[in-house]
Amino acid sequence: MGSPASGSSPNTFQRFFQSEVSGSILLLACSAIALIWANSPWAESYHHVLHEHIGLDWGPEGATSFADVHNFRMSLHHWVNDGLMAIFFFVVGLEIKRELLVGELSSLKKSALPVGAALGGMLVPALLFTFLNFGGPGMRGWGIPMATDIAFALGALSLFGSRVPVSLKVFLTALAIVDDLGAVVVIAIFYTDTISIMALAVAAAFLSGIFVANRMNVRHTGIYLLLAVAVWVAVLASGVHTTIAGTLIALLVPVRAKIDPREYLKLCRGKLDELEAAEFTRDSMIGDQKQLEDLSDIYVASEDMIPAGINLEHRLHPITTFIILPLFALLNAGVPIDIESLSGAPITVGLGVMLGLIVGKQIGVMLFSWLAIRSGLAAMPAGVTWGQLWGISCLAGVGFTMSLFVSGLAFTDQAFDSQSKLGVLTASAISGVLGYIVLQKKLAPAVE
Repeated sequence: MGSPASGSSPNTFQRFFQSEVSGSILLLACSAIALIWANSPWAESYHHVLHEHIGLDWGPEGATSFADVHNFRMSLHHWVNDGLMAIFFFVVGLEIKRELLVGELSSLKKSALPVGAALGGMLVPALLFTFLNFGGPGMRGWGIPMATDIAFALGALSLFGSRVPVSLKVFLTALAIVDDLGAVVVIAIFYTDTISIMALAVAAAFLSGIFVANRMNVRHTGIYLLLAVAVWVAVLASGVHTTIAGTLIALLVPVRAKIDPREYLKLCRGKLDELEAAEFTRDSMIGDQKQLEDLSDIYVASEDMIPAGINLEHRLHPITTFIILPLFALLNAGVPIDIESLSGAPITVGLGVMLGLIVGKQIGVMLFSWLAIRSGLAAMPAGVTWGQLWGISCLAGVGFTMSLFVSGLAFTDQAFDSQSKLGVLTASAISGVLGYIVLQKKLAPAVE
């Protein structure tokens, strides 16, 4: 996922980087558990957990007619993929908006190289997959090898410690942000089969409610939460995947401070001076209305100084990294590895995914990076070499989370889904190893 905002301190970037690294280890562990479980003597229990339905039933006791019985139930697999992953895409949306407005994608000069690299890393893999599956039943999976999993990619990069230039980490992270944006667009346009215009209109109305509440400076979190849930339910009913709801809501969240910094400092200094001049103790504000008002003004001004988007991203990032994505991996990486499960789909599905992630990512990222730099639109990041960019292009082939997610949207047939997911897991492992080997040779030696 995303990168720190432009101008972030090294400590801020380090905290972000370490959270992605830790998350990648947990993701790997959950993936291994899922694979072992799904191919063990207890495989039936794994699939039972996946399809266990959870939800609400209401209506008169003993009622049997459709008009009297109501329920809202989904399998655990769908609750994670359609519910919790909407929160993940909300965080992705916050990161995309932040980077576009104030981060590494906020100007043409900053964004040209990662945008070009990401576009190449999406187009070439999709074309290679299409070439192998053109006209066949597996053609629908062309979007699977377009993805890059930032947690795993940064996890692999972290193995080299201080040998990695900060500019190289920022480049990989910005590339993945653009890749996430591409994935959102692809899911919204190409992996939506049927659409209910009425439900979309309802979703648009609730989105407008969020916009109006924000413009009116409504501060009650509960109101925004209710509106967000309403948007999610409406989008779920519309046929559009619910992850799009998360992204759209995120785009309405401010990522800039509401108050001018100079105005904020002036207000705080004035209020602090008043409090310092008064008899200010731990409990003095209980009986002193003026002190209470001064403290409240400082509190509200501080809230306005911290952008809501940055605050939400900071709070939700650990939840998505350490809870939602590991759960997703546990419930999606359990691919049965046997001839019977895989034989129902043409082998070109798995091969197309592997070719796209392993070869297509390298060709696309390197070719489009070269074009961006050669055209003068972009410059090579400070301290970065072409060999190091090659290593990053290999790591971009670690599709994992997003590729598994798109596979689940592309294929409803178990054989096609299993073969594509096995291709994702295999290609991600190979790409990670290739990236490690290349970077081991191309990064500068560690300073003793």
